[in-house]
Amino acid sequence: MMLRYALKTVRARKAGFLGAFLALLCAAALITACGTLLETGLRGTVRTERYAAAPVVVSADQNVHQRTVKHKKGKTKVKHKAKPIAERAWLAASLKDTLAGTPGVARVIPELTFPATPLTGTSTGGSTGSDTGADGRAAYGHSWESAALTPYRLTSGTAPEAATDVVVDRHLAERARLAPGDRLTVQSTRAPRSYRVSGIAAPGPDVRHQTSLFFSAAEARRLAAHPGQVTAFGVVPEAGTGPERLRHALTEALRDTGAGTGTGARVTTGDARGPVEFLDAAAARTKLVSMGGAMGGTSLLVAVLVVVGTFALSVQQRHRELALLRAVAATTGQVRRLLGREALIVGAAGGIAGALLGLPLGGLLFDRFVALGAVPATLRHTTGFLPPLAAVAATLLGAWAAARIASRRVTRIRPAEALAEARTESPRTPWGRLLAGLVLLAGGIVLVVVLGTLRTEPASTPVTFLAVVVLSTAVALLGPLLVRAAALLLAGPLRLTGHGGRLATANLRAGAARAASVVTPLTLLVGMACTVLFVQPTLGDAARAQAREGVRADWVVASQGPGVPAAAAHRLRSGGDVVTEVVRTTVRVGLDKYAAQGVTPAGLARTWDPDVVAGSLDGLTEHTVAVSELAADQLGLVPGDALKLTLGDGTPVEVTVAAVYARGLGFGDLTFAHGLVAAHVDNPLAATLLVGTDRARGDLAATLREFPGLTVLTPAAADSLQAERQQANAEVNLLAMGLVLAFTAIAVVNTLAMSVSERVREFALLRLAGATRRQVLRMLRTEALSLLLLATTLGSAIALSVLTAFSVGMTGRAAPAVLPLVCTAVVAGAGLLTLVATALPGRVALRVRAVTVATARE
Repeated sequence: MMLRYALKTVRARKAGFLGAFLALLCAAALITACGTLLETGLRGTVRTERYAAAPVVVSADQNVHQRTVKHKKGKTKVKHKAKPIAERAWLAASLKDTLAGTPGVARVIPELTFPATPLTGTSTGGSTGSDTGADGRAAYGHSWESAALTPYRLTSGTAPEAATDVVVDRHLAERARLAPGDRLTVQSTRAPRSYRVSGIAAPGPDVRHQTSLFFSAAEARRLAAHPGQVTAFGVVPEAGTGPERLRHALTEALRDTGAGTGTGARVTTGDARGPVEFLDAAAARTKLVSMGGAMGGTSLLVAVLVVVGTFALSVQQRHRELALLRAVAATTGQVRRLLGREALIVGAAGGIAGALLGLPLGGLLFDRFVALGAVPATLRHTTGFLPPLAAVAATLLGAWAAARIASRRVTRIRPAEALAEARTESPRTPWGRLLAGLVLLAGGIVLVVVLGTLRTEPASTPVTFLAVVVLSTAVALLGPLLVRAAALLLAGPLRLTGHGGRLATANLRAGAARAASVVTPLTLLVGMACTVLFVQPTLGDAARAQAREGVRADWVVASQGPGVPAAAAHRLRSGGDVVTEVVRTTVRVGLDKYAAQGVTPAGLARTWDPDVVAGSLDGLTEHTVAVSELAADQLGLVPGDALKLTLGDGTPVEVTVAAVYARGLGFGDLTFAHGLVAAHVDNPLAATLLVGTDRARGDLAATLREFPGLTVLTPAAADSLQAERQQANAEVNLLAMGLVLAFTAIAVVNTLAMSVSERVREFALLRLAGATRRQVLRMLRTEALSLLLLATTLGSAIALSVLTAFSVGMTGRAAPAVLPLVCTAVVAGAGLLTLVATALPGRVALRVRAVTVATARE
């Protein structure tokens, strides 16, 4: 019976439930979109291209493993954890004999993969254009003997035989207008070299995400720079042997076999071959899990806060209707069940519609991440039934919980209130609401304090946004008190604006709960927007400041291509310059990840100053390491201590701490000798060269003219270039949280429209008392601007406290990067939303004749 009443109520009050429906729809769409990202990270597949003709692929393990054994109460528990490494792990080439001797194997094809960028702008023989990276394809070099893995077949020319021969794929040949006999300069892991295009090859299957260049076997081994090692083995089974059967046989044969870098060999088939080929796609899955989880969690918290506020306002507007039900003998439980079923009906409609809308929204979001370079195109967007199902379940649960929370006040209505012609809001805030608000305020303060102690970005970022949501929730609960306090403070200035100001003050005092429902999403919008916009600049500006202070070089050599070759550094040193090669990577200590760099020890003090606080950089060798203060604190290290770690390609090493430095944000947590890092990264080319010299820029440029794509910059210009890259990374974070901000903005408009639409009778009485339409609208604007001022103050205070704590924890200084112009734009945007969402419903409400509204039944 109660369900039937609920259905009739929803049908009769479609307009009244529209605001709640829109809030739930947006919440479901947001949760579904974030859920598809999370699902893609967990289940997304990577289609193989290069290994299409190799049913089985043997590669090195790309993870660092940690096994923990615990003995408790006579029981033994074994926990195994694994984390991915940053670079490609290599296998021993000698494994080929083991693989070839396994029953069921017809052929074993060794594979070498290494960076090889064709510089088409420097080629001759009619070729034109620029670096092939312009079309979004990464370029890799291989040995011609591995062409059968795809397979690639020659369409013209011959296979590479000499060290200076190269075969290019058809895509590159068409784009750069290359033909057999043309010259092509290639920048690989060594100095750029001019090759003769001996042939053009076309792949059997479609290859969309990479450009392949094939060299002779000897030249490929030289460029791969891993003697005695291979990237992988492609295994072709004998006729009648299935890939899975062969996989089990190979796994058994390799069970106790280690590979080049010390990691075990792994055998893959089917879609599992894709991550072996595209390491960035495999890493992106982990990133999407983290990003989707963070976005989804924040979205869910924001959605709950917004939906509860919307339902509270909706129920508040039905105060007299529900009191009348009490007057005709409806029990408290019956009223609650009625509201709960109404919420479930609206939640089901909004949840299903929002989930369907969220599926294409998730696709658009994923495509945008791909366009920004945050996610590689090789990772396929995966959409299953779980994200929309979870979104519908979350909206149903959220709607029901919001109705239960909102009904607590209403179910205490005295039946006699239904007989009153006028209704006034209770001036007292319930003790339960006040206590909950104070508890959340204390919880938010604790989160801010904890945030000030967190010194790693993965740990601090979730706490940052959680603190904003918790403090905004405290504002929602304490809202009526805050509105009354604001009305008291603003009473004097508003009185000076005339009758509209006096009416606005009276309305704020009398309708504090209604006004609080407007203040909450506005506060959340301002606080969240400022936090999202300034978190990354706070960290990035501090890192760049440390880098500026630590670079002593006169000039910085940067590359427009894959990096600066060692031959360029050698050429500058031969002229008497001090040159520091900088190559960057990521290492793991245990399972913890640390940003690291390799620098040339010779003459380091001339070009680089990381602000050493203990030890000395004079002892930096391939057997030592310098660590940041953060890493030293986390790992308990001092100069002279031994440190065991895993390099980027999975190689375990033990080094001795030579120095501790303060500028870890600007230069990474660990600094090694250049030779140690360069031997264990995919791209050994230097990211930059720091040059100490008395020579002018033109002289340096002339020295480097035979190295294409190199640019000589001042340290200030290099810093500006880093700022541009930082801005590109910030766009990813803005996009990630942009949907949350958009949802909050919609909630602001929705809540304001509901709040104004409720007051049609009040406006009619004002007009009958002599007020003009203009005066009523002026009163509305004054109220809206007063609430905007309160929300801006609260939101700015929340954002400033959170950003300050974030800055203290991450940079050691209470100096968040807050830009006044951007803050002004945020407030202006919130103000525009507020005024538009107030004026439009207000004008619609004033179109109806005042007498008609005043004499109509509620």
